[in-house]
Amino acid sequence: MTATLDPTPTKGPKPLINGQRPAGIQFAVYLGVLLPLIALAVAVPFAWGWGLSWVDVGLFVAFYGLSGLGITVAFHRYFTHGSFKAKRWLRIALAIAGSLAVQGPVITWVADHRRHHAFSDRDGDPHSPWAYGTSPLAIAKGFWHAHMGWLFERDQSNAERFAPDLLKDPAIKKVDEYFWLWTLLTLTVPGLLGGLITWSWWGAVTAFFWAGLVRVCVLHHVTWSVNSICHMIGERPFAARDRSANFWPLAILSFGESWHNLHHADPTSARHGVKRGQIDLSARVIWAFEKFGWVNNVRWPTPARLARLAAE
Repeated sequence: MTATLDPTPTKGPKPLINGQRPAGIQFAVYLGVLLPLIALAVAVPFAWGWGLSWVDVGLFVAFYGLSGLGITVAFHRYFTHGSFKAKRWLRIALAIAGSLAVQGPVITWVADHRRHHAFSDRDGDPHSPWAYGTSPLAIAKGFWHAHMGWLFERDQSNAERFAPDLLKDPAIKKVDEYFWLWTLLTLTVPGLLGGLITWSWWGAVTAFFWAGLVRVCVLHHVTWSVNSICHMIGERPFAARDRSANFWPLAILSFGESWHNLHHADPTSARHGVKRGQIDLSARVIWAFEKFGWVNNVRWPTPARLARLAAE
């Protein structure tokens, strides 16, 4: 009797890539990346002397804070790294808040980011700026790839390997499936509020533009800058196996994510900005959640651990 090889072996790690995105999903990615970018490009002539009000500014700040912290506190520190445990209702609310940033469904986002940490700045990292070498041309190409070029590639990280815990959670899977709804709401609700506050169609249009499209674009590029700039330049006070660095100019806009070196040295830490003067708004939000009793088992950094990481 002739032996045959099993084409689907059960041993060993699951593959990094789980096929390619369907054409429809890939088109949505292009639309989600490029449409806000176009909005930002026309923002200057649109706002030159008209088209921007304090209502637009207020709604921009409110929705930037909600969706931005949804990425940093929820998608990143909670779902990806388990920096704390949350009550069930807050877990669902955090998944929705992160979805409002239009950076992809929660399971996809987490799978990509866990893959990034597993292979940071090495083969397998979906968005390392060092993928092409160290010559000036290679660095320029690497910056583009890390910043947003990787989003246009169709390979998708294998969620069964990198996010099996989320795949087993029915509520999170449902939030993931309704990503189209959160995208629709994050763009239209600012316009609706702007229209109601000003009681005008023009107020609705400008709020949709500034607090919807432009806000999504600005947040996109702040998040992507952590992937690109914070792996290229900055200070590295802690030992990490990659080129992650702190880049202070992004600290406020990124809600503390640009204190990136400590994060890669200690990924599960709930606080990234640990030195004097390093503002970390995401950590303050987690602290407030803890005080309200909404989260527990928060992984705050300890002086002893920081000293060991600095000495390595």
